[in-house]
Amino acid sequence: MQNTKQKITLVPLVHRGNTWIGIQFPRLPALQQAVIKTSQIKWSQSNRCWYIPFTRLSYNELVRNIGTFADVDNSALKQYKASNVKAPGSAQALSQPALNNNIKAAAYINPVNRHVLAAMHQTLILKAYSPSTIKTYLNEMSVFLQALRTTLADELPITRIKSYLQYCFEKLKLSENTLHSRINALKFYYEQVLKRERFFWEIPRPKKPLQLPNFFNQDEITTIIKSAGNIKHKTMLMLAYSSGLRVSEVVNLKTADIDSKRMIIMIKQAKGKKDRIVKLSPVLLIMLREYWKKAKPSLKGYLFQGQYPGEPYSSRSLQLVLAAAKKKGGILKPGSIHALRHSFATHLLDRGTDVTLIMKLLGHNDIKTTLRYLHVTNRDMLQIISPLDDLKL
Repeated sequence: MQNTKQKITLVPLVHRGNTWIGIQFPRLPALQQAVIKTSQIKWSQSNRCWYIPFTRLSYNELVRNIGTFADVDNSALKQYKASNVKAPGSAQALSQPALNNNIKAAAYINPVNRHVLAAMHQTLILKAYSPSTIKTYLNEMSVFLQALRTTLADELPITRIKSYLQYCFEKLKLSENTLHSRINALKFYYEQVLKRERFFWEIPRPKKPLQLPNFFNQDEITTIIKSAGNIKHKTMLMLAYSSGLRVSEVVNLKTADIDSKRMIIMIKQAKGKKDRIVKLSPVLLIMLREYWKKAKPSLKGYLFQGQYPGEPYSSRSLQLVLAAAKKKGGILKPGSIHALRHSFATHLLDRGTDVTLIMKLLGHNDIKTTLRYLHVTNRDMLQIISPLDDLKL
């Protein structure tokens, strides 16, 4: 009798810094109902698939749920686990966990190119690149290596690389930002790891569109802060707006970084590994003291503690705090924590603050980055009279 069972494929999935089991299957109602019965199952919008923890317990539960509906193909999981088995005490064994947390589906890279990620990872570490840059570069290189299949990456001519990037732009419809990241990753490997000549000057980069930053007006800022759930959340949102901080700068702030005598906040090792000083708002200081009385944060630790002792508050959780406050306050305008930073800069410009001072407060390297806010400030707009207003209607 012919087997009428469907096939369900389980693959390793690196998502939000952790490895999961990705589930790929035909979108049949009965099969989907069986799959989503599995506890701790989640949907990834970016990967367009369901996923579960990479544990034997979750795997066994999923297999039990779908046993009567489909055959399971777990070959990719076996290949992934086999590729990560290293001799105890070896240099590869020490570096592999960090590497695996930074790449997407490394199991699909042909063995002839497996050395590429390890060599690239090592060079990135030695050159002291930031964790976020390392993750981005390894992810982009991983996608590139999967596309190469059995072709040797180290011997690839520039014409093939150009063709690949053209394919990414025309066929895959990658955004300009993603394409820039992929070019930077390839540039790093071929020029910094393989020590090739700087041939990437020959590859034209896509022009980035001029996009105005998202920001909130002051009434919306007030609504967001008032709609926050508790004093900790209110304080973090006020901090992001009052000093123009990035989300990573808010969550990584230490208690000792607040200097109430000089009325400044020390931002240490921010983007680009730079320290800078920002102004401590008197209103924020009052809020910080109220928060201090209730939360009692460690004098030597993080100002905003995370779920576990000694860990900072999660950036993702703070983004969700803002989203919840916007929803409660009825604010439909798009914008993340970074929009609070944009609001800080825009509102300072509206009040006539010099753009070079704003550049210093934001920690920008290039004045052009700060000048974007000139496109959204209404300081000069208020002085313009529309020709419509002169018509005698």
